[in-house]
Amino acid sequence: MVNFGSDYAGTRNNIFFTVLDAFAEASNTAFTTERYGDVAQMRLKNKQLVLLKPSTYMNLSGNAVRYWMQKENISLENVLIVVDDIALPFGAIRIKQRGSDAGHNGLKNIAQMVGSQNYARLRFGVGNDFPRGCQIDYVLGQFTPEQRQALPERVAIAVDAIKDYVLAGAQDAMCKYNNK
Repeated sequence: MVNFGSDYAGTRNNIFFTVLDAFAEASNTAFTTERYGDVAQMRLKNKQLVLLKPSTYMNLSGNAVRYWMQKENISLENVLIVVDDIALPFGAIRIKQRGSDAGHNGLKNIAQMVGSQNYARLRFGVGNDFPRGCQIDYVLGQFTPEQRQALPERVAIAVDAIKDYVLAGAQDAMCKYNNK
């Protein structure tokens, strides 16, 4: 989930855009502007994928997810949401098959709009190096120079994790990437 627009480009909150852009680029796939966001459709071996970068604010991303699930007839068990996570150190990846929103407003909105929290998510750690009360400024802020330098490697690992999730399944991907 993300906040759409140039004001939010490259922010911690929009790590999802960075990961999906890298995924699409590695697959020679381009995004087109559609209803509720930018969409890329592609095949990964025998799997048809729909990549969605919502044009709604992160807190309302459930509208876009629900719309594209209905439009493309995608069942909830075939949804993987990529999201930033301040509870994880920078660059850490955690894949879960389901779970709570853990206070993340975007995940909360998705659960409300699709009627369940039983969807998979890949949490990308953005760290939590912010003073008390400054969480919003932190997640909407830019990565540090050190983080920007390490970001391509961490994003590549997230892309590989998504590919493994799609091709080998959740258990395999969790075992392989949750401790990286």
